[in-house]
Amino acid sequence: MALLSCKEQYTTYSDAEYVMFADSLSTNMVEKSNSRFTVPIASTVARDYDRTFGVEVVDAGSNAVEGKHYRIISNTVTIPAGKTAANVEVEGIYDNIGATDSLGFRLRLVMNSALKWDLYKDSDMTKVVMYKSCPYDRNNFTGYAVLSSLLLRDYPGENSSYQKVVYTEAHPTEPDMIIIRDAFYNGYDVTLTFDGADPAEPRITMDSDQVLSDEASVFGQILGDNHILGDDSPIYTSYFNSCQRFAVLWLHVYVEKLGEPIGTVGHFYNILEWISDEEAERLKREGF
Repeated sequence: MALLSCKEQYTTYSDAEYVMFADSLSTNMVEKSNSRFTVPIASTVARDYDRTFGVEVVDAGSNAVEGKHYRIISNTVTIPAGKTAANVEVEGIYDNIGATDSLGFRLRLVMNSALKWDLYKDSDMTKVVMYKSCPYDRNNFTGYAVLSSLLLRDYPGENSSYQKVVYTEAHPTEPDMIIIRDAFYNGYDVTLTFDGADPAEPRITMDSDQVLSDEASVFGQILGDNHILGDDSPIYTSYFNSCQRFAVLWLHVYVEKLGEPIGTVGHFYNILEWISDEEAERLKREGF
């Protein structure tokens, strides 16, 4: 017969000290007005004294060049007494990062090997990725653009291609709105509104019930009020990129009758890529 002790058993953990980067990947936006960012480190315990560790760049796996694309503000990092975290400070060199660059470098903590937690492979290292974020300016989204549209692919109407050159201009009274002339189908303009308040999440919205075309010209029949309507999709996110001057619009297309919805045509991916006047003229000469 086995006797069970009435004494309760508890599992305890040691106060072993391990120091590591908080994440194996750190992705950071570099802005013209705010080019500095931090890479966090963490310790499993707090101590009653400051702890300072070296920080070094590992060449293997790095395509960013120190001194050209970024600077490490200090080659040491200190976890203050009573704390379990600190930050490595980095400055991205905005002017040397290209609009389409995805630059990265690896960092390693220089410390006593006993502080490395072998439970997590390479916990003393992290990959730091940087990308450029250009200031929002509505003027970058005016002029000629190439529209590539899945709506035009599925419902071409008078169009011979799913791509066309369109002209965009600033709205005269709405500061963040543009007008796309003859946007999807000739004779029908649409408006888009840009929201650049959060550089990490630049967004586009499109007012509801904008008329894209009449039904007869595109569908070959009239199902509702003879208007094909559109707004930005509530399912997918529409956004823009200031550095590369493009905008992605997920377009919700629907039909109404006497103001009541009678059916959704679909949610269509569209991309606008702004081009120079010279490029637009060349494309038009080529029958684009």
